[in-house]
Amino acid sequence: MSLTNKLFELQDLGYRDFQAKLMPTIDKNNIIGVRIPELRKLARQVAGTNEARDFLSLLPHRYYDENNLHAFIIGLSRNFDEALLLTNQFLPYIDNWATCDSFTPKVFSRHPDELLAAVSDWIASNHTYTVRYAIRMLMAFFLDERFKPEYAQMVAAVKSDEYYIKMMIAWYFATALAKQYNSVIKYLTDNLLDDWCHNKAIQKAIESYRISDEQKAFLRTLKVNKV
Repeated sequence: MSLTNKLFELQDLGYRDFQAKLMPTIDKNNIIGVRIPELRKLARQVAGTNEARDFLSLLPHRYYDENNLHAFIIGLSRNFDEALLLTNQFLPYIDNWATCDSFTPKVFSRHPDELLAAVSDWIASNHTYTVRYAIRMLMAFFLDERFKPEYAQMVAAVKSDEYYIKMMIAWYFATALAKQYNSVIKYLTDNLLDDWCHNKAIQKAIESYRISDEQKAFLRTLKVNKV
């Protein structure tokens, strides 16, 4: 039985309808309706098998759930070179924010220099979700002890009208304010982001429990009134 058939055995039509409302870029007919815990369980069951390798070679997939399963299998890879190769093969086919945000291979954390080289390529891409993924990797792996100011500059330098890129830029800076406040506050005080990303980053930061009340009060004074 193919993995696609296994996905249909796990179908929940109510969940499919719910997912369709969250995924405006995906045709409802291309959503099977498999809950995330079931997808992750299946990924763990098949990871490393010939069945999984065959499935990973079948790009592009038709179904949203197939793409999520694909992402989860990549996320379980324990070899950096394999994970990077599979990610590079998969990124051009990602067509929605949820799949893009669903996989963060843990093995990437053990190879920061090689990952940064890949991020530099991804962030210069013309593909919306490849750029979004690059910013996610900077947020996931380079906002704590590995943080350098130039990484925030890489994100700020991204210029795009794509909603799903702009939202990730805002998310990055909101998270950066929680973790590296003194290094990144200048992007707001000096208006170094476009107005939409500026205001959205402030909104998300104010919603965060990791930002102090004093910092939140100051951030409110920085909001741009005309967007």
